[in-house]
Amino acid sequence: MRINRVLNNNVVVVKEGEEEIIVMGSGIAFGKGKNDLISSDKIEKVFVMKDKNEYEKFTQIIDQLPEAHIAIAEQIISHAEKALQTKLNEHVHIALTDHVSFAIERMKQGFQIKNKLLNEIRVLYAAEYAIGLWALDHIEENLSIRLPDDEAGHIALHIHTAKMNGTTMVQATNTTVLLNELIEKIEEMLHVKVEEESISYQRLVTHLNFALKRVAEGQSFDDLDKDMHDLVQKKHKVAYETATELGRYLAETHSYVLPPSELVYLTLHIQRIQQKKEDEVS
Repeated sequence: MRINRVLNNNVVVVKEGEEEIIVMGSGIAFGKGKNDLISSDKIEKVFVMKDKNEYEKFTQIIDQLPEAHIAIAEQIISHAEKALQTKLNEHVHIALTDHVSFAIERMKQGFQIKNKLLNEIRVLYAAEYAIGLWALDHIEENLSIRLPDDEAGHIALHIHTAKMNGTTMVQATNTTVLLNELIEKIEEMLHVKVEEESISYQRLVTHLNFALKRVAEGQSFDDLDKDMHDLVQKKHKVAYETATELGRYLAETHSYVLPPSELVYLTLHIQRIQQKKEDEVS
């Protein structure tokens, strides 16, 4: 391969026909220039940015950010693709690199990184969150700076939305924000703090997430026997009223309409939280 353009010591662009290919490797361009050959044993990553705008943004990132930050971000991306056994969307090379570098700089300047959606992210995107935690260790090991666990949540969202055919960052964030709102409403209506580490919390968040996804995609829900519906409504009155109020809120503010059967299942999840509160009081 011959160099068409040097972006930095670790990143070059080569041409194959009319296609520009980005090639990465530690010190791959050291002392080299256009038309020089690059050694195959120095190549660590090769990828193509077919979108011209994405390519231009990436070259700007390369020009503006510290090489160490770029290298760390690429190592995180490689680890994520291996762990998830899937190819990530090319935009992740821009979005995650920019985000990681910004987080590191903010931390150096003493700014606190907070992630209000951390608990929901940990439940909804467990595999991606594990990658985020790995990334924090990797950053600390290589750059001697420790980012908080909140940042693992941000990285997890970037990884999740970069999955091929995955949701966009806006969609993923909006869903996670909505789930956070629903948990807060349950806490407010029941006058209780939902323990994020509890099985009840994890089941509730997971169930709500799948329910919202099915509504958004227009999928059908299972029918429920009317006698069962009436029994749950009567036996768990407070939990059912809470579930009904959540349903009303979703319909009025987000146009998500939950069917009666889904309100019953949601009631059962809420009842577990209500029961825990009652057990602690008695």
